Amino acid sequence: MHPAARTRTTFRTGPTPVPQPRSRRIRSLIDADALRVLHRAARVLLDDLPDLTDRLLAVLREQEPAYRTALENDHAATWQEVYRSLRHSVTSLLDPRGTREAAHRCTWRIGVARAEQGVPLDALLHAFRLGGSLVWQRLVEETTRSEPEDIRLLVHVATDVWNFVDEHCTLVADAYRQAERQLAWRRENRVRLLAAALLDGTSRIADLPETAERLCLPEHGRYVVVAIAGGPPHDLPPGGSTYLHSGVEVDYGIVLVGDEGDRETDRDPLAALALTADAPAGCRIGVGSAVTGLAAVGDARRLADLALSICPREGGTVRLADHLPEALVVSCPQLGATLTERVLGPLLRLEPADRDVLLDTLVAWFACEGSAQRAGERLYCHRNTVLNRLRRCEQLIGRSLARPHDVVEISLALTARRLPRG
Repeated sequence: MHPAARTRTTFRTGPTPVPQPRSRRIRSLIDADALRVLHRAARVLLDDLPDLTDRLLAVLREQEPAYRTALENDHAATWQEVYRSLRHSVTSLLDPRGTREAAHRCTWRIGVARAEQGVPLDALLHAFRLGGSLVWQRLVEETTRSEPEDIRLLVHVATDVWNFVDEHCTLVADAYRQAERQLAWRRENRVRLLAAALLDGTSRIADLPETAERLCLPEHGRYVVVAIAGGPPHDLPPGGSTYLHSGVEVDYGIVLVGDEGDRETDRDPLAALALTADAPAGCRIGVGSAVTGLAAVGDARRLADLALSICPREGGTVRLADHLPEALVVSCPQLGATLTERVLGPLLRLEPADRDVLLDTLVAWFACEGSAQRAGERLYCHRNTVLNRLRRCEQLIGRSLARPHDVVEISLALTARRLPRG
C-alpha cells in the first residue's frame, strides 16, 4: 500500500466522530495511483494504434457481416474511421476534458455516415463495444507486461473506461437515429415531389424510371387517377397497385388498372375499383378515364378533376366514362351557360311554380328514356298530362322532342343547368 494511504490509530473519549476527510483522501490517493497506471498504459497504446486498428478490424470482419462488406468495398476509408475512433478513445483516457468535444464529433460523424450507408444500428453498437473491449484488454495486457504489481489499480478506473464506452454508444445511436429520420424525410419528400410532378404533368422523361421505382408502379402500365375531396375512400386498391398523394383540398390516387397492352374499355378496369361501396358520408370522388404510361398521369389527373367537378355537393362517386355529356358541358362553363339560356331561356323566365313543373316534366321524360307513361308514374300524374306539358315546353322553346338534334340540345341544356357552378 502506498505509504500515504496507511491509517493511524487514535484513542478518543466520548462519542465516536463521523469520519470526514481521511477516507476520501485515501480514495483520492488510490485513484491518483490508478490514473498514473492508466496513463502509462494509454501512452503505449497511442504508439500502437495502427496495430490496435488492425486487430479490431479483424474481429469486425469475423463477427459483423456489415463491416465485412464495408471493408471489401472501401478498406482504406473504413480503416481510417476505426483508427480515428480508437485514437479519440485512447486520448480521452489521458485528457478527458480536453478531448471530449473532439471525441463526440468523431462519434457523431460515424453514426451519421453509417446510417447513410445503411449499416444496421446493432452492428454499429457492437463495433463500438468491441472497440471498448479491445482497448481495455490492451490496457490490461500492457500493465501486466510492464508493471504486473499495478494491475490491481486498474480496477479503480474500470468504471470510468466503460462509462466512456456507454456514453459513446448512446451518442452514436442518437446520431444514427437522427440521420435515419432525416434520410426518411428526404426519401418521402422526394417521392412526394416526383408524384406531384407526375400529377401536374410536369414530370421529366428522365425522371420516369426513378418515379416508377419510388412509387412502386410500372412505368408502362395502364392507369386511372381518382380525385378525392372530403376524406379518403375506404377501399382504394391496397398494396403496390395504388399510390395516394395527399393534397391541400383534393387527394389523388394513382391506380394501376392493367398492363400497357390492355386496351379494354375504361369501364372494365375501373369496375375493379369499387369506390362507391364504403365511401364516407360527404366524400366526393371523381374517377377519370384510363391512360397508358406514367407519362400520361397528368392527363388522367385532369380527367379525374373533371369527374370530381360533376359530383354532387352532398357527396358521391362520379366515373367520367358514365357522364361524358356532363363532362362536355362542365369543361366549358361559359358555353354551358350560353346553351342553357339559348335553349331554355323562355321556359326559365316563367313564374317559378309553372317553370318548375315544366322543367321537372322534361327531366323525368329524359330519365325515363322518352316514355310518357313511366314519366307520369314518377310524377304521379296521367301520361296525357305529361304529353300536354311536353307540348307546351316545345312551344315555349321552339324545339321538337321528335328531332334528334333538338333532343341533344335540350338534354345538354338541362344538364348544364343542374350541374354545380363555381
